[in-house]
Amino acid sequence: MLNYLWAGMILTGIIYAAFTGRMPDITNAAVDSSKEAIALCITMMGIMSFWVGIMEIASKSGIIKSASEKILPFIQFLFPDLPLNHPSIGHITTNIIANILGLGWAATPAGLKAMEELEHLEEDRRLGLLSGPVRKKGVASNEMCSFLILNISSLQLIPVNVIAYRSQYGSVNPAAIVGAGIIATSVSTLAAILYCKLFEHDNS
Repeated sequence: MLNYLWAGMILTGIIYAAFTGRMPDITNAAVDSSKEAIALCITMMGIMSFWVGIMEIASKSGIIKSASEKILPFIQFLFPDLPLNHPSIGHITTNIIANILGLGWAATPAGLKAMEELEHLEEDRRLGLLSGPVRKKGVASNEMCSFLILNISSLQLIPVNVIAYRSQYGSVNPAAIVGAGIIATSVSTLAAILYCKLFEHDNS
């Protein structure tokens, strides 16, 4: 649907420009936008490489493991039916830590792996190998819904993406957004947790 929407908007703009004699403006805009897109990609690639590298160092040095152990009580509170030492816990904690640091690129692979493990958990429940609410195939579990909502709310201490965009477009103080970002994402995360705890029993 979005492909049709964007294609329609582009075609409408080109047709309008053709009838109003503004085709040179379309050409100039396309060239300028292409240059800007390449410059932004290079900037984001550098920042992404730096922070993903930091995450890899933290993982190899045991910092991620230590942080995961510290937030384990929070994971158990949010996912009360998730078995201890389940493989998904490691991926969930990695995703949360990456999101807190504003590293959406590093958080996505961990999030996908967590969802895969949660699906395996559901298969085991359907086979009677593990306890917990059983869902029919194709229906998301409480853990899946809670993790998805938590991931979307995404508490961030360092909004790397926004800082990079502000820097690219000439902001005098790109990091000025940090305080507002912490407040906004703290509120969204708290709302997500309250929502999950409120409705998890209704879906059991």
